[in-house]
Amino acid sequence: MVQIGYTMMTEQAGPRELVEHVVGAERAGFDFSVTSDHYFPWLDSQGHSPYAWSVLGAAAQATSRIPLMTYVTCPTVRYHPAVVAQKAATMQLLSEGRFRLGLGSGEHLNEHVVGVGWPAAHVRLEMLEEAVEVIRALFEGSTVSHHGTHFDVENAKLWDLPDKPPPIGIAVSGDRSCEVAGRLGDLVIATDPKRELLEAFDRYGGTGKPRVGQVPVCYDTDRDAAVARAHEQFRWALGDWKVNSELPGPAGFTDATEFVRPEDVTRTIPCGDDVDTFVEAVRPFVEAGFTEIALVQVGGGHQQPFLDWAEKSLLPALREL
Repeated sequence: MVQIGYTMMTEQAGPRELVEHVVGAERAGFDFSVTSDHYFPWLDSQGHSPYAWSVLGAAAQATSRIPLMTYVTCPTVRYHPAVVAQKAATMQLLSEGRFRLGLGSGEHLNEHVVGVGWPAAHVRLEMLEEAVEVIRALFEGSTVSHHGTHFDVENAKLWDLPDKPPPIGIAVSGDRSCEVAGRLGDLVIATDPKRELLEAFDRYGGTGKPRVGQVPVCYDTDRDAAVARAHEQFRWALGDWKVNSELPGPAGFTDATEFVRPEDVTRTIPCGDDVDTFVEAVRPFVEAGFTEIALVQVGGGHQQPFLDWAEKSLLPALREL
């Protein structure tokens, strides 16, 4: 049976609220949770971007059952991979084995803040590949010195290691990233329900490994209000990932989505309170072969009504897919 997850969207809520939300998601019966890891929101209208790893640590203590996961962390520019390894190992200990480390090649939106420039796409994938190798070496518990093409690690060792290291997920968008994910990842992450991505992941060694997708939704008993909110806060999601990964800040996303209409957003994001509409939005991921699908409820102040409705109506319907 496909597992249904909940997204702690750091771009649309503050740290205390995010923890409250995931506690509510656990109570509502969601199978797992994921957390975005941003320095900026996509649009000014979202209005938030707390440090995801502090939120995760608090969430690990506030919950007892629901798995936690980054969706996704970039371990190459804003964070050094040796530091990501330490953070992930600590999270696995705090959560008592409920953490998974989702990694990706990142977006200019978040990574530009350290002022070292934004590499070309093929270089970012090279950096991600090398970063995963560094992280895995540190997870093994030995002292690591590494002098590679993109990273240097000098005499590093993780002193607090879990018995079982956190599984590593790798986000994909094309054949090259699928090759990295199939060879180095324990699971694959994608935001598009493209069967060809999963087939490529399998071809490169991913057969039998979990595959995690994500679907934005906008629940509200007032459908017009849901459509307006989805357009205001989530119209950026209609952009091509090759564009979204390159824009440097919220102003760029505002300009890039100037001509996106509310009706355009509703073609991708289910709005309102019709269960069947939400189920149909998730169905392509199920049919493509995803084993886990995380929902994003649009609007930081609209989580609890969504969680109540999901518990009573949406989750039972989705579990029949």
